[in-house]
Amino acid sequence: MKGLFVTFEGAEGSGKSTQIKLLEDYLKKKGKRVLVLREPGSTKFSEDLRRVLLDKRNGFLSEKTELLLYLAARAQLVKEKIIPALKEKKIVLCDRFQDSTLVYQGYGLGLDRKVIELLGGFVSEGARPDLTFLLDIPAQEGLRRAGGASDRIQERPLAYHRRVRNGYLKLGSENPKRIKVIKAKDIQNTQEEIRKLIKEFLLKHL
Repeated sequence: MKGLFVTFEGAEGSGKSTQIKLLEDYLKKKGKRVLVLREPGSTKFSEDLRRVLLDKRNGFLSEKTELLLYLAARAQLVKEKIIPALKEKKIVLCDRFQDSTLVYQGYGLGLDRKVIELLGGFVSEGARPDLTFLLDIPAQEGLRRAGGASDRIQERPLAYHRRVRNGYLKLGSENPKRIKVIKAKDIQNTQEEIRKLIKEFLLKHL
């Protein structure tokens, strides 16, 4: 696989979708072939699972059921979209990937992170992010920006979302070469920092 796999991570309200769209436009203007994806989602099957996972009516789902549904959605996305795009030497921009699972289901829900890493590796078929932008925002501020508890994950207690943020920051400190922690400031300054970092990465690796 000769393409470039870039993931965006961050807690609720960190602005990932906005920043991905801006980066997609920037890269396309530079003549790059770009594919934008989201997790869970971006295939028919994975979008179906997304609706189940985010539906507030499904609050009865156990932690392990939740984990396995996210991984099933990823398995299909990797097989159907990510690996083919990387083989075509495209730049893949993905909203969430394995880091989200480690943080939301591991640090957030307390599931065994070693098991999550093992299963995540199994479903990813060798597809690993080359570069990750972690948009950091305090949990309470992020939830405020997100507009309240609009889905099953967002309606969890503030303590849960603080564990998620702390988990992200721990991953960032453990993987500084891959994970670039960016304070989720205003849209323009955040995008400028992302563009600077990806330009440096492309100069070194492509």
